[in-house]
Amino acid sequence: MRNLEDIAWITQAAIFHNRAAFGRLVEKYQAQVRRFFLSQTLGNTQLSDDLAQDTFVKAYLNISRFRGEASFSTWLFRIAYNVYYDHVKTQHPTDSLETPAVMGRSGRDTDSGLQMDLALLTDAERTCVVLQLMEGQSIDHITMVTGMREGTVKSHLSRGKKKMADYLRHNGYDRQ
Repeated sequence: MRNLEDIAWITQAAIFHNRAAFGRLVEKYQAQVRRFFLSQTLGNTQLSDDLAQDTFVKAYLNISRFRGEASFSTWLFRIAYNVYYDHVKTQHPTDSLETPAVMGRSGRDTDSGLQMDLALLTDAERTCVVLQLMEGQSIDHITMVTGMREGTVKSHLSRGKKKMADYLRHNGYDRQ
């Protein structure tokens, strides 16, 4: 039923340029997209809001290209991933999503242990971990969003989870 609502809103936005229908999609998905960016930017709310806005603008401008081969949320997260990747490239042209914690190098204090944990990860590891553990996405969904192969996603998840577990273990969060 929820996909039918999405399809109806997408159709209204794509064919009739109905901004209110697209607004319904924004309302439905903005918290997820913003949470994704907050994790990627290690809690930088201003940057997260800017990236989320860019994502929804690009989605609106390209809504007629949505083919329905994947869910709207997968298509939207692919746009979000590309917006973030483009941001990283413009801020650090020699870096890629494979370099360690590009956003974490600013020297800015982080407010939570989770953000500190996420700062230990490469951007690719952080993307995969956030999508799986925080957004509840399957590996198949992550491969569609990132364009990475399944084995690559699994490797990033494994390394990312291990780094986070090691960090927690070394900082007194042993399981008992």
